[in-house]
Amino acid sequence: MTKMVKVWDAPTRLFHWSLLLLFCVMWYTGKQGGDLLHYHVLCGEAVGSLLLFRLIWGVCGSETARFSQFVKGPAGIRRYLKGDMAEHEQPGHNPLGGLMVLALLAVLLLQVGTGLFSSDVDSYTFDGPLAKFVASGVSESVTAFHKAFFNAILVLVALHVLAIVAYRLLKKQNLVRPMLTGYKEISGELAPLQFRPWFLALLALLLSAGGFYLLLSRL
Repeated sequence: MTKMVKVWDAPTRLFHWSLLLLFCVMWYTGKQGGDLLHYHVLCGEAVGSLLLFRLIWGVCGSETARFSQFVKGPAGIRRYLKGDMAEHEQPGHNPLGGLMVLALLAVLLLQVGTGLFSSDVDSYTFDGPLAKFVASGVSESVTAFHKAFFNAILVLVALHVLAIVAYRLLKKQNLVRPMLTGYKEISGELAPLQFRPWFLALLALLLSAGGFYLLLSRL
C-alpha cells in the first residue's frame, strides 16, 4: 500500500531550484563575458550564500535535509545496491543520491572559492572580490582552473540528470515532482518526519548571506 507523504520542506526545495536558476545564469554570463561578468560575480556570491545555508540546514534543518539522515557508509550503500533497503527507510535522498549531493556541494564550493580569487583577464574590470589579495599571476592561474573545472561540474550535473531519467524509466519513480511539491508516494510504514519551522530557515539564510557579505566587505 502506498500513500503520499511530505518528505521535502520548502527551504530545501527553494534552495534546489534557486541554485539551478543561478547556475544557469552564471553559465550564460560566464560564457558571454564582457559587462555580463558583473552579474556573473553577483550570482557567484549568491551561490556562495546558498551553499553556506545548505551546510547549516544540513546540520540543524528538517529531518530529510540533514546530512546524518542521507549520508550512509559502505554498509548502507551496499544494502541499497542489493535492494535490501526499503523505501520508507530512506524517504529523502537514497544513499547514492546522498553521495551526489555531497559531490555537488563540494565542487560548487570549490568553484565559488576559486571564483572569488579569479580575475577578468580581458579587461580586469570585473575581478573576483578577493583577487586583490593574490598576485596577478596567481589570480590568472586560478582563473584558468576556474574555467576548466566548470567542465567537471557539468559532468556531475549530467550524471545527476541521467540518474533522474533512469529512476523514471527503470524504477517508475518521479524524483522531480517531490522536489516541486514536497510530497512523495511511499510504500510501507513511515514514522512521522520532523520538519523545522520556516523562521529557522530564514535565520539560517540570513546568517549565511550576512556572513558571506561581511567576509567579502571587511577584507
